[in-house]
Amino acid sequence: MKIKVGGKSFEAGRVFCIGRNYAAHAKELKNDIPVEPVIFCKPPTSLVSHLQKEIPFPAFGGELHHEVEIVALIGKAGKPESETDALNYIAGLTAGLDLTMRDVQDDLRKKGLPWEKSKAFDFSAPVGEFISFAPEQKLDDLRFSCAVNGVLRQSGNTRDMLFSIPRLIMEISRYWKLLPGDLIFTGTPEGVGPLLRGDCVEVSLAGHKWIWTIQN
Repeated sequence: MKIKVGGKSFEAGRVFCIGRNYAAHAKELKNDIPVEPVIFCKPPTSLVSHLQKEIPFPAFGGELHHEVEIVALIGKAGKPESETDALNYIAGLTAGLDLTMRDVQDDLRKKGLPWEKSKAFDFSAPVGEFISFAPEQKLDDLRFSCAVNGVLRQSGNTRDMLFSIPRLIMEISRYWKLLPGDLIFTGTPEGVGPLLRGDCVEVSLAGHKWIWTIQN
């Protein structure tokens, strides 16, 4: 998937996701509050552009959940030296969905197995159009939300994150050299819930909105 922002074009690559980054969300799913970021990955085939208006309902499982998140686009290669330096690696921001087959995830968790089947399936990571980011911009009071069929389901603010976006970038770069086109899904607030066939799901960030329909 091509991403254009700030006059530059990126080929979307690795998709890093952060679990349990909002305390209230961890509690609603009866999970422990993490002491360090929980990181998992999705393949590029999980991505859905804001230009693709429909999302297919998965052909397995039965309980598809929305999880709205702020998504950061990495714009250059390397390993930041500090959280302040990490800001220089962000090329853009948007809102997206970490779509989750909750019944499949619950079964995997009970068995102590990885989450990929429930999290990393095709079309599980819709993203809005990216908004250009500059290092002097503030990241500690960004509001974002998710509505389904016009009803607000989730409302989040980055000030409630357990681990800030710069901290997440630093943590990911401990294990992987950052590359242009990397995407970081930064965690979801409380209020996750089901999506049914035919539902219209809308995500927003800083006055920008993107809409998809779950296919019948």
